[in-house]
Amino acid sequence: MQYVYVYNSYYNLKITIIMENEEKIMTGEESLKIITDMINKTKVSIRQSSFHLLFWGWLIFACSLTEYLLLKFTDFASPWYVWLFVIPGVFVSLIYGFVRGRQEKVNTYATIVYVWTWTAFLIAAVIMSVILWKKMGSFAPLILTMAAMPTFISGIILKFKPLIIGAITFWIFALIAHFGGNEISGLAVPAAMLTGYLIPGYLLKKKDDHDAF
Repeated sequence: MQYVYVYNSYYNLKITIIMENEEKIMTGEESLKIITDMINKTKVSIRQSSFHLLFWGWLIFACSLTEYLLLKFTDFASPWYVWLFVIPGVFVSLIYGFVRGRQEKVNTYATIVYVWTWTAFLIAAVIMSVILWKKMGSFAPLILTMAAMPTFISGIILKFKPLIIGAITFWIFALIAHFGGNEISGLAVPAAMLTGYLIPGYLLKKKDDHDAF
């Protein structure tokens, strides 16, 4: 039993390939092809993060800013209705992840941790929204605090500093939302989406596209 360790300089992922020498002795070219295929498939798996960051970044940015504008400049009784768009957003995100996941042939521990970290956050966010349904005024600082955790972990997994910095800005905007009052709190969420999801998401997509060539 032989273990070959490969280090991916971009994602800093260590992939272990187990080869049964007693069954077949691979040539150097065959081994290199397997290693290259596994690295490329791992990259594709991790690249899903840019889609989710941009999708949720724009969706939450639009919902939070629309709610703020309706609350400030109109007499609409229930501006929070705009958040119902999150429900189909969940299905879009899950379907995309499922389809892309079926296309993947290799899943590393980093990918598994990444997926389940965001799944745990989604479940916690849904439960918290149910608990705080009648106290939505305190929802913004709490959801930003929670969103920072999977964002921070994802930045560590991807070794992508803009995402780590984005997570830190979530915590900062959570404090601003808590101490700034209703006027400031309404703008804290869309601002956090820009620094925490959208900017890192576009930078990650650009880096992935460049790395693909």
